Amino acid sequence: MYRVKEAFYTLQGEGAQAGRAAVFCRFSKCNLWTGREKDRAGSVCDFCDTDFVGTDGQNGGRFDTPEQLAAHIRSLWPDQPGKPYVVCTGGEPLLQLDQALIDAFHQAGFEVGVETNGTLPAPPGIDWLCVSPKANAPVVIDQCDELKLVYPQPLAMPERFTGMKATHFFLSPMASPAQGIGQSDPVKQSNTRKATDYCLANPRWRLTLQMHKIIGID
Repeated sequence: MYRVKEAFYTLQGEGAQAGRAAVFCRFSKCNLWTGREKDRAGSVCDFCDTDFVGTDGQNGGRFDTPEQLAAHIRSLWPDQPGKPYVVCTGGEPLLQLDQALIDAFHQAGFEVGVETNGTLPAPPGIDWLCVSPKANAPVVIDQCDELKLVYPQPLAMPERFTGMKATHFFLSPMASPAQGIGQSDPVKQSNTRKATDYCLANPRWRLTLQMHKIIGID
């Protein structure tokens, strides 16, 4: 069974695919945080601002087969020209995403993108792999299309990942998880300046901002 917190049609907001239409499939559960505030302080990833607990989000639910979930995701894609694209995210999608589901997505006509923390092996067949390492969690994926690092993390600074085989290297300024959408966030403003300075000094890295939050979409 696949447990999905939410699924929605939107524009990719970050990284090399920013601006591309996609269906986001947010899987429930993560291996670096329970998603519950009472556990945040003691978690490996203590800055996450995403709700991935349960299956009660928009278009969320439990799906018994990969074909059932793929059909559900396909129903959210418009009947218009353009290559269908699904982004599997979380939580941590590789706790649930398997080759059978990737094959079902492909059969439904989708390119398959994945956003993972990199602590679990990736099944074959993924078309676009984005790794976003967290704190001191061990990264077992050593090759990806895109490395997207939330910055700054004292235990996961860019220098730690110089050996990663990635096509694109991005820094994403860390925000305060306590700030709501549209609220002023001094922490993020400061970190955006720090990330900008780092990219200027280390041009291998590029700055990425959360475009979806800036323009006010999912």
